[in-house]
Amino acid sequence: MSTLNNRSELVFLYDIKDANPNGDPMDQDKPRMDEENSINLVTDVRLKRTIRDYLFDYKGYDGSDGKDIFVREKEVENGEGLQDGKARAKDFQDNPEKVLQQCIDVRLFGGVIPLSGDSITYTGPVQFQMGRSLHPVEMKFIKGTGAFASQEGQSQRTFREEYVVSYSLIGFYGIINENAGKKTNLTEEDVDLLLEGMWKGTKNLITRSKMGQTPRLLLQAEYSEDNFFIGELKEYIELESEKREDEIRDVSDYRLDVTSLKDILAQHESRIEKVHYKISPRLNLVCRGKEFDPSEDELFEEISW
Repeated sequence: MSTLNNRSELVFLYDIKDANPNGDPMDQDKPRMDEENSINLVTDVRLKRTIRDYLFDYKGYDGSDGKDIFVREKEVENGEGLQDGKARAKDFQDNPEKVLQQCIDVRLFGGVIPLSGDSITYTGPVQFQMGRSLHPVEMKFIKGTGAFASQEGQSQRTFREEYVVSYSLIGFYGIINENAGKKTNLTEEDVDLLLEGMWKGTKNLITRSKMGQTPRLLLQAEYSEDNFFIGELKEYIELESEKREDEIRDVSDYRLDVTSLKDILAQHESRIEKVHYKISPRLNLVCRGKEFDPSEDELFEEISW
């Protein structure tokens, strides 16, 4: 496997409709919100869990064939409860090198390995900011009835209550640091699986609260100059709509203006190896008022899967 050599910036946008992208357990499991401006928030922990679950469920990182996920729920040997961190480390004989060799999530995101003696901390090469919606969102409170009676022998059913967002286009910004990657043995293949996990993992979230999440845009700006990156790439994308922003209900209700993004990338083209991308067919991108097709620009390269 080839070691990662280049730094990258990531932009990932996905949307959700009539569901809860990231409930706050300290606040009735409501969607996380910035109350001052009605911006929907999603933690980086939620996105990392999406990636881990995809790699575990679909890519064979389930503990077999020397491929594993370190941060996952696993029962103790006697079946009475779940492992704590120290028990999980013992699965790898308290050997941090074995953890790095087998666990892709530690190579990507780092972590604390609680050994029997002193713990070892790996700084994650892949870091995400808090995800934020690109527009104010409306939160709804929904009541319904459950399938079962409230008590045995009763005819009245239980009630179900939940909070959802009507629509939210959520944006994440991240960086892949090649220097930290050398300490966790991060490879190019690991990064490819990271991108696949972001896109396909989001599509495969089929729990009731996450059903309908759809990836819309994924960009990886890969740099050729050591230790260089532009920064804040997500902020160069502007959402435009004829509707009031909190009335948006579908991807067809807006367009994304990437004029500033294209300009800043062109300005630093000599320092960029390639901009890898994946775009949902229903997403409308515009540049200087016209439809933008990145396949017509030599700087951009579509991700093949």
